[in-house]
Amino acid sequence: MKYRYYICDVFTETRFGGNPLAVLPKADGLSDHQMQQIAHEFNFSESAFVFPAKAGKTRRVRIFTPTAEIPFAGHPNVGTAFVLAATGEFGQINSPLTVTFEEKAGLVSVAICAEQGKIVSCELAAPESLSLGKTLPAELVASAVSLNREDLVTDTHPPQICSVGLPFVFTELRDRAALERARINLSGFDALRDLGVDPQLHLYTRVSESGPDWHVFDIRARMFAPLSGVSEDPATGSASCALAGLLAHYKEERGGSFSWRIAQGVEMGRPSTLIARAEKADGKVPATWVGGSCVMVSEGFIQID
Repeated sequence: MKYRYYICDVFTETRFGGNPLAVLPKADGLSDHQMQQIAHEFNFSESAFVFPAKAGKTRRVRIFTPTAEIPFAGHPNVGTAFVLAATGEFGQINSPLTVTFEEKAGLVSVAICAEQGKIVSCELAAPESLSLGKTLPAELVASAVSLNREDLVTDTHPPQICSVGLPFVFTELRDRAALERARINLSGFDALRDLGVDPQLHLYTRVSESGPDWHVFDIRARMFAPLSGVSEDPATGSASCALAGLLAHYKEERGGSFSWRIAQGVEMGRPSTLIARAEKADGKVPATWVGGSCVMVSEGFIQID
């Protein structure tokens, strides 16, 4: 059988930038094993498979990395909404449209913005409120990314697991130079896994007022998950959502709306721009969002025996 697929680049306005995503808009008939094979064949950070809804929402979406199915991810939701909208699955869009995907992590809403018939941005709402997990030894995290303990900043928080649907270990670095030096040390990742941690490491640094990104970005980030088959990810929407929630959580204000413009993928030659925001009320962070632009790259058919 033949299944149509589309490839788009997510969190970018420039083709061959951002995070590539394969979307199969009509995946009925594929087994779990076949979807995993297809995701491994594309070998992107994730691939998305779309099915008719079961609970009355817009569509049901399943997401696979090259090695496993995951309950939620950011760029597959943004990219899937973009592909379905751009190919006419939702009809003509003349005003903002919100679609809801049924996923293993829960319901994921994506707001689609169009101008003059063109999809200009998509923004997802995370399926879960912010949850904070355990903290990790800074020395172990530094070792996993070939850095020194002094490269890590722990004034706001130590390396900490948090999630809005998919957990990551968040670590702040002192500057862009440290971020650029980060390299995978597999023995360090194995040591973190031995602690019972799923070592998806999200590193970030705040942009300096004197640096070249001043007035352009608030944060620069990288994400490494080699034990999940993703050595480095060009743009991680689910992590950006959680980071917005984490930073909002540690702000002194008891409530408010906060947003950050995040650059990721630069060191890979796939620069990405993610707009992440969070709402805080009574000292808690109940909601986070991440959005950006997408561009279509290719379409075709994949043969399945």
